[in-house]
Amino acid sequence: MSRIGKKPVKIPEGVTVTVGQDNVVTVKGKKGELKQAVDRDIKIEVKDGNIFVHRPTDQIRHRALHGLYRALIANMVKGVTEGFERKLELIGVGFKASNQGNYLDLSLGYSHNIIFEVPKELKVSTQQEKGQNPIITLEGIDKQLIGQVAAKIRSLRKPEPYKGKGIRYMGEVVRKKAGKTAGK
Repeated sequence: MSRIGKKPVKIPEGVTVTVGQDNVVTVKGKKGELKQAVDRDIKIEVKDGNIFVHRPTDQIRHRALHGLYRALIANMVKGVTEGFERKLELIGVGFKASNQGNYLDLSLGYSHNIIFEVPKELKVSTQQEKGQNPIITLEGIDKQLIGQVAAKIRSLRKPEPYKGKGIRYMGEVVRKKAGKTAGK
């Protein structure tokens, strides 16, 4: 049995969870509302302030979906109560980031600036202090969307292995390679 799938999801105060027709789970909280369609074989049960996820058989497919949907529902509950945040750090001489609303203006060492539009569901902010690397902060209630947008921003200039220049997640460690002289 899936250890993650077996674990019930506790519903905090102020959050309402409903399972509609076509197995669509809706979670409403103080920060917003999220919906997730669940596979028709997986049963979602809400009782006694907890959400339980049940699977019909021990098939590999059902076992995989069991833990998946439990994790997705837990992320939805956490998102509407606390929200999620992802920080990216720009490392490189002359790398800059600024934002006007949901438009991110990035100067990443190319011949032109990159204008990146962040989805309206997310809130973006930039921070640039003298002597520090610029930081981009993404905030929202949908963990999947934040991860996807952060990965897209990071892909604009991935950290390279020789000097470590590029966009990286806050706290990410980039293994550096030795240059040409190390081969002798």
